[in-house]
Amino acid sequence: MALPQDPERQARLDFGAAGETKVFSDYDKSYLEQRENSGSESYDPIIDRYTEAEIKAVVRKVDIRLIPLCGLMYCVSLLDRTNLSNAAIAGMTKELNLMTKNPDRYFQSVITLVFFITYVVAQPPTTILTRFFGPRIWLATITLCWGATMIGFGFVKDWKTLVGLRLILGLLESGFFPGVVYLLSTWYKRYEVGKRYSVFYLIGSLASAFGGILAYGLMQMDGIQGYGGWRWIFIIEGCLTCLVAFLGYIFLVSFPDNEKSRSIRFLSAEDRQLIIARVNQDRGDANLEKFSFKEWLGGAADWKIWAYGLCFGCATTVSYALAYFLPIILNLELGFDTGTAQCLIAPPYVFAGIVMIATGWFGDKYHQRGLCVVFNAMLCIIGLAVMGWAYSDTRARYFGVFFATAGANANVPSVLTYQANNIRGQWKRAFCSATLVGGGALGGIVGSTVFRSEDSPTYIPGLSVAMGSQVVILLVVGALTLNFKANNKKADRGEKILEDSPSFRYTA
Repeated sequence: MALPQDPERQARLDFGAAGETKVFSDYDKSYLEQRENSGSESYDPIIDRYTEAEIKAVVRKVDIRLIPLCGLMYCVSLLDRTNLSNAAIAGMTKELNLMTKNPDRYFQSVITLVFFITYVVAQPPTTILTRFFGPRIWLATITLCWGATMIGFGFVKDWKTLVGLRLILGLLESGFFPGVVYLLSTWYKRYEVGKRYSVFYLIGSLASAFGGILAYGLMQMDGIQGYGGWRWIFIIEGCLTCLVAFLGYIFLVSFPDNEKSRSIRFLSAEDRQLIIARVNQDRGDANLEKFSFKEWLGGAADWKIWAYGLCFGCATTVSYALAYFLPIILNLELGFDTGTAQCLIAPPYVFAGIVMIATGWFGDKYHQRGLCVVFNAMLCIIGLAVMGWAYSDTRARYFGVFFATAGANANVPSVLTYQANNIRGQWKRAFCSATLVGGGALGGIVGSTVFRSEDSPTYIPGLSVAMGSQVVILLVVGALTLNFKANNKKADRGEKILEDSPSFRYTA
């Protein structure tokens, strides 16, 4: 039975609340017509041919093919950009004479920092290149190139060469994370992506969790072929990255709408149509629009895009700071020997993984995003406070590391999901992925500079900046929540169309 027609509602759909002309995609028009004729809010002829069990089976195929490999590639990405601290305590600073009057002058303020210069500058066009070359070719190629660069770190003679290689590394890695975030968002519905981002980032976090243990093992190669143990850290980890890149060439998949790509033939043509139909039913943007620079750059006019980037940057301020300096803090300030310090890095990241999965599951099940981000930020604040103000008790400070690590790292997939749920359109999504990760890189710049040796053993200035970044997250999420709820109410009353789609609603 067809639903009764509402002339006023139809007028709003045609011309918008303020009289401006609205142009909907073919899917939007088809969706509205079919929904009106079927009497159902969720009607889709393609999806209705599948049972719930069959749909889950198809999605599971995508999960198995996509998530583990993307997570593994991100794991080597994090491993390669954050292994300087492990190399530093394994003898790099002594052999390259980096210990000047200010012990961390070059290591902390230059070598660590320069990575983010090229990483930030090269962010914007990377998602476009991912679309142009395809994820399999583009992501695997840049992974292979930065793996080769990482091998070169093992043969440096002075700190200036390190700086040059870090600039190249930042340029190459800039294309990976936004490309993968964009790719994952095109395969899943809004309330499925939270768990997937969490598992993807959890696999990546293995680099932070067990990178220290791996580095400790590689240190034992000290003296082989006349190379120090710290050099073997770079050489072997670079070789591992090249191996993972070849796996990417073989197994990484393209976008679901790219029917010509052989990489998505693990699904039948009908199953690919199902994936696209599900995404279209959820938000109506699965089909690629013709590229327009104006359309892509138009995302910059939406203030919410920059709010997501600010949240992500504040989250990575702490996650990068811990990744870079936790081994040094455990070794030099908490008094653990080199091997113990590198092994003690793992337990906090295991706990962070538990929090990631729990918040991802909760957010998907109950359609909550901002609440998860707020919870993680508050957990991080508690941990940082314990680290800073319980300086007389080593065990208490190490306990604080658990909360700080969990809150900061769990918020990375939480913020990714937060923005992915609240934007629509392929090129706006591409632009937002780039600005989001660019914001994260700026957070990395802050995180790589806030913990100074002269502030030890309490590191109060650095911890205060880190805590302040989490307070900013709380304020931004509060502002976004108020905006989302107000706009959703207007859309429900037919006064406003959100993201150029009559069926779209923001997720607070």
